[in-house]
Amino acid sequence: MMGNPFKKYRIDYLFFGCFALLILVMLGCTVWTSYSLSSKELAKATSVHQQKLLDQLNNEIASRLTMIEQISLSTSRDNKLIYFLSKSGSEDEFTRFQTFKEVQQSLANLTYSIPLIQGIDLYMKHPFQADSYSYIQFRDLDKASEQSWYPDMRKNDFVWTGKQVIKAFQGDIAVISFVRSIEYNNRHLGYLVVHAKADSLEEMLAGSSADANRMMLDATGQPILTIGKVPDEAQWSEWKNKLTDRSGLFRVALQGERGGGLLVYSKMNQSNWTMVEVTPWSSIAKGSVRLAETIGVIGAVSIVLALLLALWLSRQLTSPIRTLVSAMNLYTLSGRKVDLPEDYRNEFGYLFAGYRKQMDRIEELYNSLEARHEQLRRAEIETLQANINPHFLYNTLDQLNWMAISAGQPEMSRILELMGRMFRIGLSNGESFITVADELEHVQCYLEIQRLRLGNGLNYKIEVTEEARKLYILKMVLQPFVENAVIHGFHLQSGGTVVIRIRPEEGFLRIAVEDNGVGLRSDPDRQAKRKTGGYGIRNVRERIKAYFGHPYGVVLSNREEGGTRVLITLPLMRERPGPANPN
Repeated sequence: MMGNPFKKYRIDYLFFGCFALLILVMLGCTVWTSYSLSSKELAKATSVHQQKLLDQLNNEIASRLTMIEQISLSTSRDNKLIYFLSKSGSEDEFTRFQTFKEVQQSLANLTYSIPLIQGIDLYMKHPFQADSYSYIQFRDLDKASEQSWYPDMRKNDFVWTGKQVIKAFQGDIAVISFVRSIEYNNRHLGYLVVHAKADSLEEMLAGSSADANRMMLDATGQPILTIGKVPDEAQWSEWKNKLTDRSGLFRVALQGERGGGLLVYSKMNQSNWTMVEVTPWSSIAKGSVRLAETIGVIGAVSIVLALLLALWLSRQLTSPIRTLVSAMNLYTLSGRKVDLPEDYRNEFGYLFAGYRKQMDRIEELYNSLEARHEQLRRAEIETLQANINPHFLYNTLDQLNWMAISAGQPEMSRILELMGRMFRIGLSNGESFITVADELEHVQCYLEIQRLRLGNGLNYKIEVTEEARKLYILKMVLQPFVENAVIHGFHLQSGGTVVIRIRPEEGFLRIAVEDNGVGLRSDPDRQAKRKTGGYGIRNVRERIKAYFGHPYGVVLSNREEGGTRVLITLPLMRERPGPANPN
């Protein structure tokens, strides 16, 4: 699974890449939108223009073809033509020839007066052989069945034929023909076929668009005249079902055209003709493509300029960061400092100022640590120097002990001996934690000194297991409470008893110190003002709190039978803790 790229790649690369991607997406959307909208607008404008043009062409061509239809109708009803066809073979040859000439001249006048007419064929019985160079040809009625229009004429009185080629004295001529049946008194006399010049109609159909793809349809929807690339018969049979009685347009699929094409058709009111134009979509969208290409070129130039701007911006943004990182990498205490720019007034200026303040603070802390280290070094020297004093004190106590022995003072000798042992345990080579056995020895020395002072009136009892003796305890915890019992608890009486109980219990070291003295006074203020005892107890409490915290501590209470009970709760330590490190 791909992670966050902003955590993996360089900022200038990400900035440049995001900027480039955004511009490319926007350019693509702009080009596509402009192409899509402009092509639709062009298609709409093209269809409107084509609709108007087809209406105009339809009106113009339909009027010409209607004129031919009307001429053929009036000609088919001409009395001389009807007389000529109805009397064919029943009158003398001279009269018939004279009539023939008159009919021929009448038909020829039509071709001369109407340039659109290429020629006229008259199918009749017993036709005269006309001049092969004449525009008017008389043909045998029996050969009408050989013509392509004959099947349709058996169902209709007239019909238009599609484009065909006829032979004339000018050569092969492309025409479309209008065939009308000539009837008189329920007798079928023949067919009048008027040939219209296909090239003239095609020029009219093309108009000013030489590359147009247009068709002229008859009333049945069959193409009569076409120009350009038009659909084949199979494809047209599928499209013509979409034509309605009115003009319209729709999209069609064209072979070889990716976007297909647009079919526009025009059908005038009270007209049998329909004009159809098929325009490939590529032709319609040619302007849109040029517009999209122009926008693409402009966009490409814009992208290059924007990317150059993005590159310049990214470097402007990352250069201060690289400067700061370089300064951080080159930083050493009391070494050469990298000068950071001071002319920035934005976020980079805040970073540089913050870094300079941080470095100044580090220098201050470093100098402070150096000073502290020097102080510790001096303290160690002073401590080593102070170690001389205890040795001097021990030697002095030994000398006083020998002097007491020499002077015959055994009690004083005993007191000096006990005091020496107390000093050695109290100093303990600077250790804060000693064994329970050493702590009890220190208390016993103190109690022995007090027994020598008070006589046999002072009794004490120590209850401790061998396992508890091996545990470690905070130094000088018991002595203040024992001292408080002896000095303050028994000061109004000749003696008393002190009981010390030490035992492990539920993961704690439980210590109880009890005496049968006067007990605790009710006035805590007076007790706090005592010159001895009170400060020692407070010192023990504060040390336990500093080293161990909750739930360890000291609880003092009066005994029901008289005296004081002290309960001390400490952690169970089977090994000496590390260097003293109060919380």
